[in-house]
Amino acid sequence: MDTHILVVDDEKTITDLVGIYLENEGYEVTLCYSGSDAARAIFSQEFDLAVLDIMLPDIDGFELLRTIRADRTYPVIMLTARDTQIDKIEGLSLGADDYVVKPFRPLELVARVKAQLRRYTSYGTRDSGEESPIISVNGLVINRAARSVTVDEKQVRCTPLEYSILLYLAEHRGRVVPVEDLFRAVWDEKFLSSSNNTVMVHIRHLREKIGDDAQNPRFIKNIWGVGYTIED
Repeated sequence: MDTHILVVDDEKTITDLVGIYLENEGYEVTLCYSGSDAARAIFSQEFDLAVLDIMLPDIDGFELLRTIRADRTYPVIMLTARDTQIDKIEGLSLGADDYVVKPFRPLELVARVKAQLRRYTSYGTRDSGEESPIISVNGLVINRAARSVTVDEKQVRCTPLEYSILLYLAEHRGRVVPVEDLFRAVWDEKFLSSSNNTVMVHIRHLREKIGDDAQNPRFIKNIWGVGYTIED
């Protein structure tokens, strides 16, 4: 089955160009030029990744992101004409996986799409050698074979990025993972001054999902000025 990508932008020239580049990579692409058309597509079709422009004339990209994250975990890349931390933090808080600022080179967007799809398709499939596929810590259970997360036997719906963060910390439980190491391992990108905020937002979102209190954490502890740890 072909990888199916949704691209949403009211600037038809940009949308069509992105569609051509993605189709040349062998992806199946659905193009939408309004938020309402995109909303219908989200409800009626199955996608493996979405590229959403924030500034749409009817339903904005953030609202579409909320719709997707209500019950879907595939990666979402946001397009924005404003390179501001406020937009980025809001999107990350809602569950966005990456940001691309306009104007951008189509090949840059294609590279980011490929990076997100690699993470999505390898979601939970790290080679664990002879180790058990199950990691269990204080009621938190990660099943690498089933690609699942449960807390007190209740299923937790994680995005691939959130899962990668949780899995990396769990695989290194008992040790403090520096923020830079976590970012490089999960995002596979160079650590920048803004990267710390990116990690913080995703950790906060992940804590909300697993019912972790930042002030009295049961699972993910923040070692101020260093990084994060899940204790044995």
